[in-house]
Amino acid sequence: MNEKNVIINGVGGQGILTLLDLLANAAMLQGYEVKTAEVHGLSQRYGALETHLRFGEKINSSLVMEGDADSIISLEPLEALRVVKYASKKTVYLINTFKIAPISLTIEMKKYPELSFIEERLKRFTSNIIWVDASNKVKEITGNTIATNIYMAGFAIGYGLLEISPGNFENAIRERFAGKDAIIGQNLNVFRRGVEDGKSKRG
Repeated sequence: MNEKNVIINGVGGQGILTLLDLLANAAMLQGYEVKTAEVHGLSQRYGALETHLRFGEKINSSLVMEGDADSIISLEPLEALRVVKYASKKTVYLINTFKIAPISLTIEMKKYPELSFIEERLKRFTSNIIWVDASNKVKEITGNTIATNIYMAGFAIGYGLLEISPGNFENAIRERFAGKDAIIGQNLNVFRRGVEDGKSKRG
């Protein structure tokens, strides 16, 4: 497999770092060399957060170069625009449709743009954009949106974006939450739903 360059971003409170760690561990369980980085942003609630994940046979740097992302997983729509410099025609965007107004927008008292506005600007870089109503799907399953990050991982894997097996990600969940059976069970249910939906979307 050629190296995979992945950007994962959103806002603090969405479990971005947990998702990064789970995907990194799953990739390691699959036998890949893995490097990760948190480039900038603050992980407190509603602060922008950007992370990098690179894995493959041999990885030298933890940073994805501009225009070199194979996939970008954005858990918040407006945040997808913040990392567009990593996108090119080959990049696939996977974006959660659930809006969380960032601190900067609130302070400046600006209106949150329509999703069509965001997509229009993203399409200047890539036409491969997948919108997923992840947060609401997770709420249907669990009653809240906490595991949206897990669903997004499942969708990405089911769709074939990451070349990580579902089994290895499930093992990463079990290792991360060892001793917390209820959390493991809930996350596995959410992840498997994401995998199924990703496979359905791929066709």
